[in-house]
Amino acid sequence: MADTIALAYSGGLDTSWCIPHLVESLSADVITVNVDVGGIDAAELRALEDRSAQLGAKRHVHVDARETFFEEVIRFLLTGNVLRGQVYPLCVGAERSLQAREVARVAGELGVSAVAHGCTAAGNDQVRFEVALRTAAPEVDIIAPVRDLAPSREDEIAFLAERGFVLPDSSCSYSINSGLWGVTIGGRETLDTKESLPEDAWVRTRGAFDHPREAERHVVTFESGAPVAVDGERGTAVETIERVDALASAFGIGRGIHLGETVLGVKGRVAFEAPAASVLIAAHRELEKLVLTAQQQTVKDHVSRVYGDLVHAGQFLEPTCRDIEALMTSSQSRVTGDVTLTLRPGSAFVDGVTSPWSLRDASSALYGEATGEWTPADAAGFSRIVGIPGQLHARAGKRGES
Repeated sequence: MADTIALAYSGGLDTSWCIPHLVESLSADVITVNVDVGGIDAAELRALEDRSAQLGAKRHVHVDARETFFEEVIRFLLTGNVLRGQVYPLCVGAERSLQAREVARVAGELGVSAVAHGCTAAGNDQVRFEVALRTAAPEVDIIAPVRDLAPSREDEIAFLAERGFVLPDSSCSYSINSGLWGVTIGGRETLDTKESLPEDAWVRTRGAFDHPREAERHVVTFESGAPVAVDGERGTAVETIERVDALASAFGIGRGIHLGETVLGVKGRVAFEAPAASVLIAAHRELEKLVLTAQQQTVKDHVSRVYGDLVHAGQFLEPTCRDIEALMTSSQSRVTGDVTLTLRPGSAFVDGVTSPWSLRDASSALYGEATGEWTPADAAGFSRIVGIPGQLHARAGKRGES
């Protein structure tokens, strides 16, 4: 067994348990690797590093992957308006393959031949991590103590307490994963299908409905499909997403519970908060309707569903994803403009969209008012021709009955 192990470290209960377990059971040095994909501030990052050291890790490595996460993953989830089950914007599933690849990269740079993760046997993440690890670094040994030994959360808590370490209550009661594109929350309520979460279990939107805010209007600017400004204040895509997230969180926007198929083939349920994703997908979708042709939208919607399924299943490194991304990139060349939204408690309403590439502005026709591009005679002939298939079907039916 390896003398040194690189552990994909989130700071939660499972990966915190892994540190002393690996040190004691394998007599190995542990290097914790936190791949930061957003959703965590500087103070929390420092706390992660301190926690890692207190639990016995030899070294902690922080990888700032926020920009990479946007450029390589979120950009295409947003371009595709990806919502799994028409609800869930793949807050966490999209992170895992990238995180696994980055942990493998760090392990390679440090000369470490084994990588550990804290995924359970029952969830999707074990598949996502291991598919990506085997693709990116097939020579690396994979260690999965939580999956293989299946300790209960109570056992993990007791194990850490015996060594003088107590995690915050929130880390023990719920499994929380936070990133740039949203938060997922798993707990007692998500083990069946009957209940929602209690108010104090929500993370970014907690208390948003206790004292509802007055409605606010904001303008989000997109360039080639990427968000670049809010109310005229420009920033990087990551900065813009973070700003939208803060605005929408205050209104309790983006809460949901997704019920669907897991990678392992059973039904699973997870709560999520995706304030920025919910607002930006809605805004981006309406801007696309203004500038893309109907066929562009149809083809892109189809491949976007495939893309979302691949990412969800941990197949982000599959070459098909690169092919789909090429089509998506091409489709966004004219997705530039402003989207005006009204934020209210629990909802974001798209008031209007404008773009220099507007297909609506390119036409002199006014729907329901004036033709402009054709004559009344053209319209009459078009309606007559469009109706021919139905007319023939009805005629054939009458002949068949006689």
